[in-house]
Amino acid sequence: MLSSSSAAAAAAVVLTTTSGRAPLLHLPRTPRPTTAARIAAAPDSCRARAGGAPLLLGSAVPRRRGWALVCRDSSLPGPPGVDPVAEEEENRKKTEAVAAAAAARIASSGGGGGGGGGSLSDWTTSVLIFGIWAGLMYYIFQLAPNQTPYRDTYFLQKLCNLKGDDGFRMNDVLVPLWYIMGLWPLVYSMLLLPTGRSSKSKIPVWPFLILSCIGGAYALIPYFVLWKPPPPPIDEEEIGQWPLKFLESKLTAGVTFAVGLGLIVYAAKAGGEDWQEFIRYFRESKLIHITCLDFCLLSAFSPFWVYNDLTARRWKNGSWLLPLALIPFVGPSLYLLLRPSLSSLLAATGPSDDKTQ
Repeated sequence: MLSSSSAAAAAAVVLTTTSGRAPLLHLPRTPRPTTAARIAAAPDSCRARAGGAPLLLGSAVPRRRGWALVCRDSSLPGPPGVDPVAEEEENRKKTEAVAAAAAARIASSGGGGGGGGGSLSDWTTSVLIFGIWAGLMYYIFQLAPNQTPYRDTYFLQKLCNLKGDDGFRMNDVLVPLWYIMGLWPLVYSMLLLPTGRSSKSKIPVWPFLILSCIGGAYALIPYFVLWKPPPPPIDEEEIGQWPLKFLESKLTAGVTFAVGLGLIVYAAKAGGEDWQEFIRYFRESKLIHITCLDFCLLSAFSPFWVYNDLTARRWKNGSWLLPLALIPFVGPSLYLLLRPSLSSLLAATGPSDDKTQ
């Protein structure tokens, strides 16, 4: 025991004496890793954690408080209860819902605007037609020439066959014009029934057609203002009843076309003196003046109703008749003669087509 204690004491004395004279032995030290090196070493530590042993970043260096960093590999599953596939699908659905909502807002502002634009266009057209009709009424009662009221009464009696033969010869242009004006209500009845009826406004067309026998276009224009397509559905039983059976008859259309064409030819063959006299009547007589305006209005509106009837009957091969409809009376009456009947249209379409229509 004494020998070992003395040996240890001697060694301590030797170290103490040498430390004051000679430098200590240089020992290698591990350099402290930088922050970038620790970040780069994070995946290795994470893989070590995946193996079951949790590691702390910087375990190879002297530990200091606050430097512990726990990492998780991106290939590992997420927190319990969260499915990545379901979460991605939910995010996709949310994105699609947002896109659909945006499209709906665009449709409501644009498409709704389009629908609103269509309603605005219909409203504007109705107001415009009503303004034309109101202006015509004002012109007829306030501004139209009325220099020969007594002669107008006499002409009216002669044209209605209320006055016998007194030796006075009526104008050869005025007489055909008067009888053609009696055919125009029939033409419009064949155009407006049934394809020109209004289903949205619930306003019947037949009262206006009856009034047009006396008032002509001046009685029909208010219906044009109130008209709102499409027409109500129709079945074969209604076609076989009055008045559609009469209005759809080719015999009615043929007689109307033949009589109208004959009256126009008769007026065209009138001499120059008759035409000069008729022009003078137009400038002086309110009856003849408003009758000529009525003929022009009926001729101007008829091409539209020809197109409406042609579209409703789905007659694609009859588009060549549209330019001919611009010819006063002859064009619309020729269309009525050549158009397909509603009964043949219903026979050509199947039951499924009828339900769709």
